[in-house]
Parts: sequence; C-alpha cells; structure tokens
Amino acid sequence: MVKQKKKAAPNGITFGMISVVIMSMTIILILTMIKIYLSNQIYYESKTVNKIQREVAALQAENIILKQNVEALKFKNRVTDTIFVISDTDNE
Repeated sequence: MVKQKKKAAPNGITFGMISVVIMSMTIILILTMIKIYLSNQIYYESKTVNKIQREVAALQAENIILKQNVEALKFKNRVTDTIFVISDTDNE
C-alpha cells in the first residue's frame, strides 16, 4: 500500500491575508480622511455663519437706534415748528 501524504494546512500569514488587511486599512484611512475633511469644512462654514449672524444682530440693533433717533428728530422738528407758528401769531 502506498501511503498518501496529507496536504498540510498552511501555517502563518499568507499573501491573501496581507492583501485583505492592506485593503481594509486603505478603506478605513480613506473614510477617515473624508470625515476629517467634511468636519473641517462644516467648522469653517459655521464660523462664517456665526460671524454673519453677529453682524446682522449688530446692524439690527443699530437700525433700531437710528429709527429712535429719527423719531426724536421728527418730534423735535414738529415741536419747534409749532413754537415758531405760535411765536409768529403772538407777534402779529
């Protein structure tokens, strides 16, 4: 009888294992880089939006102050006009 040799199971690391690990690490690295890029873009856009919101709030406050000043000037102008009208009628 002829003895047949059993094929031994490969021990150690094979090329297939290395290629799967490298491909997995590459995919993880690419996804991580995309996430970092998007996070940075969102951060910088939110900084811009916050700056614009602060400017809008300041301009709205300034608008309110200017409207109050205009109303005060209108009132002062009306009061002064009536004083002149009263003064003119008294002199006649």
